[in-house]
Amino acid sequence: MRITIFNGSPHKEQGNTHIMVEAFTAGAEEAGAEVETIFLAGRKINPCIGCLACWFKTPGQCIHRDAMDELLPKITTTDVVGLATPLYVDNVSGIMKNFMDRLIPLVDPHMEPDEHGETRHIRVHDKPQYLLAISNCGFPEQSHFEVLRVLFRRVARNMSCRLLAEFYRGGGPLLSTSNPNLLPFVEQYKMLLHGAGSEMVRNLGLSKETIARLEQPLMPNTDYAEVYRQRINQRFDERLAEAGHL
Repeated sequence: MRITIFNGSPHKEQGNTHIMVEAFTAGAEEAGAEVETIFLAGRKINPCIGCLACWFKTPGQCIHRDAMDELLPKITTTDVVGLATPLYVDNVSGIMKNFMDRLIPLVDPHMEPDEHGETRHIRVHDKPQYLLAISNCGFPEQSHFEVLRVLFRRVARNMSCRLLAEFYRGGGPLLSTSNPNLLPFVEQYKMLLHGAGSEMVRNLGLSKETIARLEQPLMPNTDYAEVYRQRINQRFDERLAEAGHL
């Protein structure tokens, strides 16, 4: 199985999104998958201008000559496309959205009904077969991913592929913590991602038990959200004080 993960975090290797991707990748590769991570930040990807030239003038080819010339073939030659992004305003990052908008050359303008009778464009290529979603956010609750849960299901439908697995992590800043009291919980979560990556490759999906574990808070505390808010607010005030604003 070949997996290509597109990371839409502006922080690239230094982001909490990449911490999740790394842990997942280790497990997926252990199960025999070939995984490539591509950072979108820093690449020239012009925004789609809706001219539809890629449909009617130069079918399959955008008018823009930029990084998408290299990235589009990556999608049509992989089994699993992974979209990894931090949560921005309940949605994907701007970098990721720009990338997603530029995927329009991969579909034919002709329309067809899906298995539920809802209209979509016709898929041009046989690959990818599966979609993978990875995201984290700065808020502690998992409820902040409601929009992404819907979005990625719609993306999979539009791409005529199956949403293979979703990894969402509230309290994302904890993933890069140096607090020795929190590190054991972070390492435990990384191990969970590692195992889930392996399971996904071996079973083409995740069990209900694994999904339930992935949705649990990082810290087993009934007051987790309140404790998290206090820690974040304290750290925010410290940084403001360091900058001379308090």
